[in-house]
Amino acid sequence: MRATVPAGPASPTEPPSEPEPEVEDAFDRLVEEGEDRLKRPVLPLVSVGLLGGIDVGTGVLAYLVVKHETGDPLLAGLAFSLGFVALLLARSELFTENFLVPVTALVARRGTVVELLRLWAVTLVTNLAAGWVITWLIVRALPDLRPTVLSSAQHYADLGYDLQSFSLAVLAGAVITLMTRMQHATESMGVKLVPAVLFGALLAGGQLFHCVLDSLLLFAALHVGAPFGYAHWFGLLCWSALGNLAGGLVLVTAVRLLRVPHRVAEARQSAPED
Repeated sequence: MRATVPAGPASPTEPPSEPEPEVEDAFDRLVEEGEDRLKRPVLPLVSVGLLGGIDVGTGVLAYLVVKHETGDPLLAGLAFSLGFVALLLARSELFTENFLVPVTALVARRGTVVELLRLWAVTLVTNLAAGWVITWLIVRALPDLRPTVLSSAQHYADLGYDLQSFSLAVLAGAVITLMTRMQHATESMGVKLVPAVLFGALLAGGQLFHCVLDSLLLFAALHVGAPFGYAHWFGLLCWSALGNLAGGLVLVTAVRLLRVPHRVAEARQSAPED
């Protein structure tokens, strides 16, 4: 007689794993803050952007002083992170910090494309305007830095418009957006300072192609008679900004949102009707 092998217990269908609570909380914070940024009135938006340019200009000052004294771009990059610490503690904003946060709010239907473009345009213009002024003050106050200014800026002026420079810009956008994501993963100011220092040092010390940072160095060189003009700077600005957008939006923001598709769907369904 053929023996019957008892069937084992049926394997229950495992439910899909749920995202960690920390990821859920971070998404909520991103949507809330992103909506605030998108809805911000023009005057506070201008103020925050100007302060962001001043804060980054402070980092550029630290970068130039340390590089002038040591000749070491890595130490100078670490000194530059002072600017990102100032951005965090003063709650000012940099153009490239406005990728992950407001785009998440936009995807959740808490804002419009027009509001996003307004935020980007005003922040970038005010960052650059304040940076132009602060770099003028730097080269006038510390004329001994002029050779360091020219050599530092020439590196970016010589990058041109090719795959290498675009890749450096993509990496810069990804680095800053990843920094933003890490800072929104916690409510502890002490913990937020860690990525500000580390990623600020990586950005400047690694000589990545960042539209605002590099513009400030180019401005400083233009103030002291650089061998290039504002037309060359503007071309580099557009090229680097395009790469920054690609790195921040594609490599970081889009991939991060794929981690919480159910929360994106819930946020879109609960969005108020226009």
